[in-house]
Amino acid sequence: MSTTTTKSRLGRLNLVTLPVVDQDRAIAFYEKLGFEKRTDVPFGDQYRWVEVYLPDDATGIALAPPPPGRPAEAKETGIALTTDDIDATHAYMREQGVDVDGEVARFGDPVPPMFWFRDADGHSLMVVQTQ
Repeated sequence: MSTTTTKSRLGRLNLVTLPVVDQDRAIAFYEKLGFEKRTDVPFGDQYRWVEVYLPDDATGIALAPPPPGRPAEAKETGIALTTDDIDATHAYMREQGVDVDGEVARFGDPVPPMFWFRDADGHSLMVVQTQ
């Protein structure tokens, strides 16, 4: 079975790139959440290309320096991570010192319980409970 569509030739979502000020700090943050660093190589004259992934996941987050002359501004990333126990995940992240929402949001069916957190650079990500 092919992973590409006939017209667009797109295959799958591979990476989401987040601009970070300090790659080592960003790596430490994501590793604390269970991500693993799979790529850390130099590129260009002064840069590193870093990718982190959740175990057994094919889609990763590239922790890259911002484009030359642009700051690494915090963004609402649109990244949603899943968990099978939203309350335990929220408590764990809080215990680890992660900037998480004060409470898990519960909107009722069909919207699953969720919360947002901010990474070391202030980027906002969401955690959603799977059913």
